[in-house]
Amino acid sequence: MRGAVIVAGYAMQESVRRRVFPVVLVLTVAFLGLYGFGTYKAYQSIDPFSTETIGEGALVDTQVLFSATLFGLSIFAVLFLGTVLAIFLTHAVVRGDAERGLLQPLVVRPVGRAALLAGRFGAAALVCTAYVILVYTASLLITHWVTGWWPDRIFLPAVELATSIAVIVAISLFGSIVLSAIANGIAIFMVFGAGLVAGLLGQIGEALSSDSLNTIANVASWALPFEALYQDALNGITADTEGFTKAALSLGPFGGAQPAGLWLWPYVVGYMAVLGLIGAWVFNRKDL
Repeated sequence: MRGAVIVAGYAMQESVRRRVFPVVLVLTVAFLGLYGFGTYKAYQSIDPFSTETIGEGALVDTQVLFSATLFGLSIFAVLFLGTVLAIFLTHAVVRGDAERGLLQPLVVRPVGRAALLAGRFGAAALVCTAYVILVYTASLLITHWVTGWWPDRIFLPAVELATSIAVIVAISLFGSIVLSAIANGIAIFMVFGAGLVAGLLGQIGEALSSDSLNTIANVASWALPFEALYQDALNGITADTEGFTKAALSLGPFGGAQPAGLWLWPYVVGYMAVLGLIGAWVFNRKDL
């Protein structure tokens, strides 16, 4: 345990030395500024107190539809920025450090291989989850300040987004054991994209009533559980919304709002535990 804490501290110092955080800060400020300005200008162009009639008498609450859609887009942006930070912090943990000669002294003495993996995961997960929650909160406050709208669930979607980033950290750390730094960074971005494609396939499957597409989307979402967490977070912000407004919002930005059910959390815990055990086994057998 002490070794993992030592490695976590070393990882924090390394990130500061490489100036990862200033880059992320600039990107975050730019995103929040653009999001706030765009939300304000778009809100000026609608009548927030109107109720639109679509088709055969279907009613849509304009304020809820507008606010939830934009906030859903901000959730996607938060997930993307958190993924970028997670990749920065973990893509070169094993193979990258080994190639630079930084890893060998650590895994022999004083901390060992298991402690190194645990420490690097703990540091990256702590930073990334805290970052995601802070940016989520800032986006929520901007949305409320402009539109006066609050989501139906506030706390749970934030926790699910933070957990989804922790899953990406675990996948990226595992990838760093078997792939070079550049290859792993590219691979994790492709895995992230695959999760989004799975969500889009689910949307298309729902629209076309295609069981095959729905099955593919569900399998992919559970194979990459950060996508299932993301979809459940989107669903949570309009969990109590009803009627055609709910149906329109269920399409969701970049993935679709879908409830994941009660088995999501036990599955995510088991998924990360199995990934960690396999990663430790592979690392222990690896010749550095």
